[in-house]
Amino acid sequence: MPSARAQLVAIGTAVPERRLTNDDLAARVATSDAWIVARTGIRERRICEPGTGLSRLAVPAAQRCLQRAGVAAQDLDGIIVATITPDMVMPATANLVQHQLGACRAWGFDLANACNGFVAALACATAWIESGRARRVLIIGGDIMSSIVDWDDRATCVLFGDGCGAVLVEAGPPDGPGVRSCQLWSDGSGGADLCVPLSGSAMPKTAEALARRDHCLKQQGRTVFAHAVRRMSEAAQSILRQEGLSAADLDLVVPHQANLRIIEPMAERLGVPMSKVVVNLERYGNTTAATIPLALADAEAEGRLRAGSRVLLVAFGGGYAWGAAYVVWGRG
Repeated sequence: MPSARAQLVAIGTAVPERRLTNDDLAARVATSDAWIVARTGIRERRICEPGTGLSRLAVPAAQRCLQRAGVAAQDLDGIIVATITPDMVMPATANLVQHQLGACRAWGFDLANACNGFVAALACATAWIESGRARRVLIIGGDIMSSIVDWDDRATCVLFGDGCGAVLVEAGPPDGPGVRSCQLWSDGSGGADLCVPLSGSAMPKTAEALARRDHCLKQQGRTVFAHAVRRMSEAAQSILRQEGLSAADLDLVVPHQANLRIIEPMAERLGVPMSKVVVNLERYGNTTAATIPLALADAEAEGRLRAGSRVLLVAFGGGYAWGAAYVVWGRG
């Protein structure tokens, strides 16, 4: 048993006001509301104005989280921002958030793990708290996917939206509620299947690369889909085996919100009824690192997530990277 348990004690979220519906997209690309809903389950997504930095969402999400937790920013030990769309490569968005919050004692860094970013950030925060090196770590999952989507590519533009969620992870008694298990996996052989080619040092920023729209997200949809269903199912089953649990022991499953066609077969393989699965992608689309905290917030607002709830988190994304965590919610 660890010396302290990493407890998830409060959530705060922020999403843009602008709604981009399927009908809005149909006015730009060859698609329709019926086509998108049938293939993804998405009906609308939230979109920021061009030039909006992630910190514009991360700061209010963090402030709402801290207010709900009754914790001052000065009491934070660390801030982790999981994102693939930071304000800029340097400085880290976490540092910008730290300054704007007035979290004068907190270190901060960004974590790039795509759609698995929130689970990976939770694993990091858990390690710090269980080791006794931190008592309070704010983890923020957020992305401005509209900044890297090719809005003329029907295969990808229908999938993504913008949003941000923050969760306070706090040290609690070792026998109390909190993170029971957290597992992460990677397979770099699939890296090219879901990537942004022109986003780092490997590709020069030439006019030709920009004309190819290599600064936008590229995806091999069928390949990624097959891996996502399999890997998320395997990750969830691995966590249950480690904890000696069955699907019946879970109160909620909160999966990464990529596509309803991924979530439903994953739940079927796991043996969990959809009534226990949190799904909100019809309103937000795939917000990458933000999907799990946004789903947790909705579940809490609906009264489905409460103190003592036994929750399985699971995600899969570019990299490939995937992970899962089993959490008993709340302070203890």
